Amino acid sequence: MLSTMQDVPLLISRILTHGSVIHGTSQVITWTGEGEPERRSYAEIGARTAQLAHALREDLGVDGDERVATLMWNNSEHVEAYFAIPSMGAVLHTLNLRLPPEQLAWIVNHAADRVIIANGSLLPLLAPLLPHLKPVEHVVVAGPGDRSLLAGASVQVHEYEDLIAGKPTTYDWPELDERTAAAMCYTSGTTGDPKGVVYSHRSIYLHSMQINMAQSMGLTDEDLSLVVVPQFHVNAWGVPHATFMTGVNMLMPDRFLQPGPLAEMIETQKPTHAAAVPTIWQGLLAELNARPRDVSSLTQVTIGGSACPPALMQAFDKLGMRVCHAWGMTETSPLGTIARPPAHVEAGSDVEFAYRLTQGRFPASVEARLTGPGGERLPWDGESAGELEVRGPWIAGAYYGGQGAEPTRPDDKFSEDGWLKTGDVGTISPDGFLTLTDRAKDVIKSGGEWISSVELENALMAHPDVAEAAVVAVPDEKWGERPLATVVLKEGATTEFAALRSFLADEGGIAKWQLPERWTIIESVPKTSVGKFDKKVLRRQYAEGALDVTQI
Repeated sequence: MLSTMQDVPLLISRILTHGSVIHGTSQVITWTGEGEPERRSYAEIGARTAQLAHALREDLGVDGDERVATLMWNNSEHVEAYFAIPSMGAVLHTLNLRLPPEQLAWIVNHAADRVIIANGSLLPLLAPLLPHLKPVEHVVVAGPGDRSLLAGASVQVHEYEDLIAGKPTTYDWPELDERTAAAMCYTSGTTGDPKGVVYSHRSIYLHSMQINMAQSMGLTDEDLSLVVVPQFHVNAWGVPHATFMTGVNMLMPDRFLQPGPLAEMIETQKPTHAAAVPTIWQGLLAELNARPRDVSSLTQVTIGGSACPPALMQAFDKLGMRVCHAWGMTETSPLGTIARPPAHVEAGSDVEFAYRLTQGRFPASVEARLTGPGGERLPWDGESAGELEVRGPWIAGAYYGGQGAEPTRPDDKFSEDGWLKTGDVGTISPDGFLTLTDRAKDVIKSGGEWISSVELENALMAHPDVAEAAVVAVPDEKWGERPLATVVLKEGATTEFAALRSFLADEGGIAKWQLPERWTIIESVPKTSVGKFDKKVLRRQYAEGALDVTQI
C-alpha cells in the first residue's frame, strides 16, 4: 500500500526560496574590520544568488554536476555561493584554506574543480597554486585584495561583482533528484590523502531540520548567530542552510577571527548565539579577562570539533554564556550528538553539569553502537568503552573516488554492514548520552590498560597556571606506552612539574598509575587545519628529540 502524500524533493533551492521570501528581512551581516559591517537581507541574498547562478551557467559554462570550488572566509558572497551552486545542479566544493598547499592542490585536482571563487585577501595563497591546478579554467575574485598576483596566470580571472551585474534576479531552479550531490568537503588528511565526503540535497535538508530542533541549536528569527566555525569546515556545521529555514540572522566574521575583533563583534552587534571550536573560545576568554567587554547578549555557545575542557565551560558560565557541547565529523554532516541535559535534571546541579560535559545525546536520525576490539557489540551502560559506529540519512556511507571512479569504502572506515567507524572511543549511557574518552589512535595503551589523554588534558587545563595542555603516548620499555604531558603556561605563570603531577592526583582525581612521568613546557600546542590538537606533530617532535623533556 502506497501513501497518499506528495513526493516533493528535498532540495537546497527550496531552502533558499523559503528563506529569501518568508524570512526576507533577516540579514547576513559581514564584519569589515572598519566602520559599519556590511548588511544584506535574505531577500537580497536570494536575488544575488540567482544572478550568480546565471553568471556561472551563461558566462563560465558550468553545467551538470560540475564542481565549483570556494576559497573564502565566512561572508555574504560565500553564502550566495552556498546556495547558487547546488541549487543550479552543480556541486559546491569548499576548500579548507588552512591545509598545506600540496594538499589543497591534490584536493582541487581530485575533485576536478573547473571554477574557483576566491576572496581577494586569499590570492597570496591561491596564486602560487594555480600552475598545479590542472582542471581550473576560471577564478572569480570577491572582495579586496591584490589582483596583480594573478597576472600571467593561465586561467581567466573575473570580478565577482562585474560577473553578476545585470543578471536576472530570479532563476528557474531545476527539479533535481534529492539524492544527487549538492556539496563536498574533504577530511583534513591527518593520515594519507584527504578523503572526499559528498553530501546530497536530501542529507543537507534533513540535517538542517535537525539543527533547528529545540533539542539541538533551537534558534529562531529573533536570534543573531555569530558563525565563527569556517564555512569550509563541514559546511559551517550546517548553520547557513539551517538559518535560511528559520530566518535566524547571521553575523559573519570574514577574515577577522582574532580574539580582539571577535570580542568587538559581540559587544557591538550583540549576537545571541555563536558556534566555534574550543581553541577559539580559549582565545576569546583570555581577551575578555584582559580587556572586559559587554558580552551579555551571547547566552548560547555551541562548541564542537574537540572536547571542551570543563574549566573553560565553567569560565563561560560565569560570563553568562551557556556552553552546549556537540560532537560530529566531516562524515556526519557534522551533527552527531548535542548535550542538552534531560528535563528531569535540576538546573545548575552537579548532575546537570556532568550531562553537559558529555558529547551529548543522539538525535532520532543517528543510530549508534559501540564495538569492542574483537568486533563484539558493547552495552549502553555508561562504562563499557569501545569504538563508536554510526549510521543515518546524513552519515557518509563511502568516500568520493575521483572523477569517473567508484566510491571507496576502506575497511578501517566502514563496517561490513555499512556503518561508519568514527575512530572515537567512548561510552554511551542507558539514556543515550555519549562520552568520548579519546580518539582510537590517541589512547595510551600502558601495561595492558588504557589511559585517556583527554581526561589528563582536561584535568591539567583546570590548573590556574595552565593555558593549554596536550597529552600523547610515547614508547616505554617497561609498560609499552606512557603519557607525555606537554603544557602551555599562562603569561607570567611559573610552576613545577611535581606540583602539576600532584594537582592531577589531588584535584583531578587521576589514578596514580595514570600520572605522567614525562613533562615538557611548549609555547603553543600544534593545531590542525580545523583547530584540533595535532598530536602527531608532538609525537614526531618527541621521537626526533626536539622537546626538552623532564622525567620525574
